[in-house]
Amino acid sequence: MENMVETAIHAGSFKTLVTAVQAAGLVETLSGPGPFTVFAPTDAAFAKLPKGTVESLLKDKSKLTGILTYHVVPGKVMAADVVKLHSAKTVQGQNLTVTSNGDVRIDAAKVIKTDILCTNGVIHVIDSVVLPKES
Repeated sequence: MENMVETAIHAGSFKTLVTAVQAAGLVETLSGPGPFTVFAPTDAAFAKLPKGTVESLLKDKSKLTGILTYHVVPGKVMAADVVKLHSAKTVQGQNLTVTSNGDVRIDAAKVIKTDILCTNGVIHVIDSVVLPKES
């Protein structure tokens, strides 16, 4: 079993996420002991963002780090537990909204794959990038 970063790299559908994690300097953290729960947007999810968004975020480490850590919840939260939640406090500090009526959503993103186990937590795949509320 691999850690979160290795798992994301080998999955092949998280190239943008991996690039963003590297640009934000979060590789060491997300390769560390954890445990973490990551709601991981696919490359297709990043492609939904307005043109130029990813490129500008890669140049703004602070904002990029805030967005990425908004996708991470401390602890190992399996899908069976996620569906019981109404919100989850993120590493970034704000709460994600969790809804589950038919399909499970994290803020507006739909969970499309669950319970990808890693040595330091679990990954749930989402179809959109979720953004923290502007403070």
